[in-house]
Amino acid sequence: MTKLSSRSAAADVDVILASRSPRRVDLLASRGVPFVSDPADLDETPLAGESPVDLARRLAVLKHAVVAARHPGALVVAADTVVDLDGLSLGQPADGAEAARMLNGLSGRTHLVHTAVVVGPVAAGDLHVETSRVTFRRLEGGRVAWYVATGEPWGKAGAYAVQGMGICLVARVEGSLSNVVGLPVGPTIALLTRHQSR
Repeated sequence: MTKLSSRSAAADVDVILASRSPRRVDLLASRGVPFVSDPADLDETPLAGESPVDLARRLAVLKHAVVAARHPGALVVAADTVVDLDGLSLGQPADGAEAARMLNGLSGRTHLVHTAVVVGPVAAGDLHVETSRVTFRRLEGGRVAWYVATGEPWGKAGAYAVQGMGICLVARVEGSLSNVVGLPVGPTIALLTRHQSR
């Protein structure tokens, strides 16, 4: 059974998820992996000139390092997802106006979603980056205002959730859907299996 608790319960399991994201929790739990959630809580502001892929890599590595230091010997899974529109990183919107700007920018266009995953017992764990292509429908007739009003954009990179009502905005996903949700399940389980078999 998946354990969601403070870091004090981590001694009972071998896997620590460095995230409180309900999407990542659900994706990992759906594969029967017992784990404790212990988020790193970092400043996720991009550095000047930092590409979306580099941002995802840097934040995943930092999250892993912070949480691995708190749980020596545990297998830590850390991930960061960045929406990439023409090289511009779209993070979580601060308010409704920013969410609307992001969604209008994505309307009728194809963007990339990068998730970097680090798995391992030490700060320099194995790193994998998964990229998916997402094409939005043209958002017309008040659809952006409707979606913002649902409240679903909050806490979501790019201001949408493909696993929720946001699927209505999406015309096509090329590549891993779980990656767009926030955790590429196949590569993550492969990395966990490799470490647990050592």
